[in-house]
Amino acid sequence: MNDIQVIAFDCDGVLFDTKQANMTFYNQILNQFGMPDLTSKQFAYVHMHTIDASLRYLFDDESLCKSAHAYRKKIGYFPFIKLMKIEPDLKPLLKKLKSKYKTAIATNRTDTIGSVLAEHNLEGYFDLVVSARDVAHPKPHPDLLMKILTHFEIEPFQAVYIGDSELDEMASRAAGVFLIAYNNPHLSADYHIQSLKELEVILKGKTEPN
Repeated sequence: MNDIQVIAFDCDGVLFDTKQANMTFYNQILNQFGMPDLTSKQFAYVHMHTIDASLRYLFDDESLCKSAHAYRKKIGYFPFIKLMKIEPDLKPLLKKLKSKYKTAIATNRTDTIGSVLAEHNLEGYFDLVVSARDVAHPKPHPDLLMKILTHFEIEPFQAVYIGDSELDEMASRAAGVFLIAYNNPHLSADYHIQSLKELEVILKGKTEPN
């Protein structure tokens, strides 16, 4: 970890606790079309995937899926952003990292990430934000992370990704970057943390890899 130059973060489940926001958002869409609230299995899927993939998963009828897309664009995501809970250690951590590292976001969010950062006063905290709309293939493909490597002109071993899902694990493995699993002991990762504060310890080389 001594050569790390860029630290990249997933958004949902890492920068923010988005469970309530995403459940409320998707439940409103489902209920609009007479469907019940998300099951735990459905929530696990939409937590990781893009809005396009999630709606295809929830609405297997093509016509109904198009209607769901139209409705979600009508209501927008902005009313749900206030339900997102920012990780309490995030801003102090980013301020400390700024002097030594470049920071980035690699997220399967599409047109909502800008509003999310603005609403939580995080604009300017990251050197690069890459969303699903910026690449041909979102996670689990490595495109998001490869775009970060290309932008900063670094090798895979010079970047670390903090993620919490199987898609994050797959993307980081495919890109060849270190993975720090956040609050998910089931992932195969170089390190596991339960608090963003632990990231500082790892970067200082005081924690042995898994």
